Amino acid sequence: MKTFPFEMDTPYHRFFSGQVEAITLTLSDGDITVYADHSFFVAPVVAGLIRIKDKNGNWKNAFVGDGVLEVKSHTTFLMTDTAEWPEEIDREQAEASLAEAEETISTGTFKFEIDSAKAEARRAKFRLKVKEMG
Repeated sequence: MKTFPFEMDTPYHRFFSGQVEAITLTLSDGDITVYADHSFFVAPVVAGLIRIKDKNGNWKNAFVGDGVLEVKSHTTFLMTDTAEWPEEIDREQAEASLAEAEETISTGTFKFEIDSAKAEARRAKFRLKVKEMG
C-alpha cells in the first residue's frame, strides 16, 4: 500500500514522525481515515484515540488531546495539546481524573463547570480505552 509522511507534535516534543499507510482519528464532525493522496484540508481534532498504520501495515494506538490536523500534498501534520502511547498512560491517574470529573458533573452548579468536567471525563475514558487496547 502507498505511504505518506505523517508528523505529530505536542507543544513539548515530536511524538511521531514517519511514513504511514493510514491514520484514523476523530475530528470535530466525526471520525476520519486519511490515506496517501487524500484531498487537502485543515480540521480541528477532538481528544480521543488515534490509530496509525505504519509502513509495514501494523496498527499503533495512542491517545491524543485536542488539536489541528493539516493534510497537504507533501505531508500530513497533527499538532495536539497532548499525546500518549498506551505504556505512557497512568491508569490510576486516569481513573482518578474520571472519578473527579463524574463527581463534578453530578454536583456542579455552573454550566461551564459541568461542560469542563464532561470534556475531562471524555479524555479520561479515552486514555483508559487506549491503555486497555495496548
